Amino acid sequence: MRADRQEQDLKFTRRALIMSGLGGLAFIGLGARLYSLQMLEGERYRLLSEDNQFNFDLLPPSRGRILDRFGVAVADNRDSYRVLLVPEQAGDVGAALDRLSRFMPMSDADREQVLRAVRRQSRYRPVTVADDLDWQTFSAINLNAPDLGGVRPDVGEVRSYPYGAAFAHVIGYVQTANEDDIAASPREEEGLLLHPGFRVGKTGVEVSRERDLRGAAGALKTEVNARGRVIRELPEQSTAPQPGRDVVLTLDADIQRYAHERLGQESASAVVIDVNTGELIALVSTPSFDPNLFVGGISSSDYAALRANDHNPLFHKSIMGTYPPGSTFKAVVAAAALEHGLVDPNETIFCNGSTMLGRREFHCWRRRGHGRVNLHEAVKTSCDIFFYEMADRLGIDRLHDMAVRFGVGEQFDIGISGVRSGNMPNPAWLRARSNEPWTTGHTYNVGIGQGAVLMSPLQLAVMTARVASGRAVEPTLYRNALARPAPHIGVSEPALARVRAGLRGVVEEPGGTSYSLGGLGIEGVAMAGKTGTAQVYSITAEERASGVRDQDDLPWRLRDHGLFMCYAPADDPKYAVVVVVEHGGGSSAATRPARDILRRVVARDPSSRAGVFADLAGNDRRGGA
Repeated sequence: MRADRQEQDLKFTRRALIMSGLGGLAFIGLGARLYSLQMLEGERYRLLSEDNQFNFDLLPPSRGRILDRFGVAVADNRDSYRVLLVPEQAGDVGAALDRLSRFMPMSDADREQVLRAVRRQSRYRPVTVADDLDWQTFSAINLNAPDLGGVRPDVGEVRSYPYGAAFAHVIGYVQTANEDDIAASPREEEGLLLHPGFRVGKTGVEVSRERDLRGAAGALKTEVNARGRVIRELPEQSTAPQPGRDVVLTLDADIQRYAHERLGQESASAVVIDVNTGELIALVSTPSFDPNLFVGGISSSDYAALRANDHNPLFHKSIMGTYPPGSTFKAVVAAAALEHGLVDPNETIFCNGSTMLGRREFHCWRRRGHGRVNLHEAVKTSCDIFFYEMADRLGIDRLHDMAVRFGVGEQFDIGISGVRSGNMPNPAWLRARSNEPWTTGHTYNVGIGQGAVLMSPLQLAVMTARVASGRAVEPTLYRNALARPAPHIGVSEPALARVRAGLRGVVEEPGGTSYSLGGLGIEGVAMAGKTGTAQVYSITAEERASGVRDQDDLPWRLRDHGLFMCYAPADDPKYAVVVVVEHGGGSSAATRPARDILRRVVARDPSSRAGVFADLAGNDRRGGA
């Protein structure tokens, strides 16, 4: 028994030693691991722990403003109260929206939009639930925020367009970035573009100057608890966002707004240009739309109404619309005939109302004719027969060359997209389109601004400016302190002087096609101008027999376009105005709006007698145009 007991004690001792050894080894391993974690890898795990404790919230920059020539903001930013939802912190998103709906009305469509946004992106990214909340709703949500897990009340900025529809086509608008916007931007800016409060330019200046206006994002460091709720902000360890740069336009907000109001709901456009510098003072298209509707997302019904409007409010007519210039083009034909010595200023041509070319009869707009007219009288009364003859003498090649000098058919880069080039036809152009040979009949049509001649209101304004100044001015939309004088157009001053005298006669002399206007209406300041009618539809003999006598008897879409170009002062030109009224029934629809706009521009010029006509410029006198 004693031997057995000793053997058992020996076994116990061996086992104790083995267990003690194993325990010692485990202790040594645990100590080594603790040493490794605390001493060797302590910094790594400290950083990982800090990542769990601190967040960096992206701070979107303030978008740069868009200013008129006097520093008046035509695109600005304003505070906006909104509610964001962070899905990762909210848990059940549907339940979170149910809790939120107690303090904020939410339609089924709004709810579905939030759920779609949650499904499309990371659960860590905040989603906008509602924007532009009133203060009462916003404060109620703030007060109950501790019970609304994942809901984050926020104050951001939203784009604001104080002049509304008046600047819509030029400035454009901003909207939430889509996939194409993200793909076109640098990779490091993806987070900014996905931020729920960030918007990017979609049209007009907003998209053309996006890089200048956008700015650079910052980051706010925040301390959070285990549930992700913010405990405190750490601004001293944060990076401030860099605001976008302001963009200054050549436009005058007062003139732009007035021109927009003057045209009303006509399907029309107006361009105002400085004839010496090419600076655009107004660029208007009517009817228009309110760009503020697009910032937060326009409703489908509002957008459908804009699309259904037959006056095309979404179409920027002043740069994208192209029309036959009609009789306004006769200024170019007269300049060409004089420059090439093909007409003596005193020479007269008889107009009996029509002329024959082979078997085809070409009519003058005045069916009973003008009698004998020289160049001055022909410009003043807009005699078609005289300009058929001038076009025939010139031939299409010389006529084409002169038109190009005046900017016809040129595509001007003014810093926004959509500018059309129009068309100045010649035999090469016709051959490229068909096998039809160029004929004298084509030249006749070109001579009175019809046929295939097409010009935008912007091009027509440039043509007017070049007639008035004699210089090849280029239109510009952005202020440039380093602008240089434009080169001479290459037409002699005597030729231009005679054309200008004829244009002055249009308005200032009895018999002129716009003499009934009564001039500019500012004492001591004369104006010059030229009417134009672009034919849309020719009334047939059968229609005349059935009682269709004139434009008023036709449906709106078949009526002629009305055009008027003018500038002032006539003896020292500074500003030109062009108005085009689609389907206005003739030039009379454009003459008075153009005259009124030009009068307001001259009244705002500091070198004019503007003090006498303060009522024309309004109470807000910020300087000259």
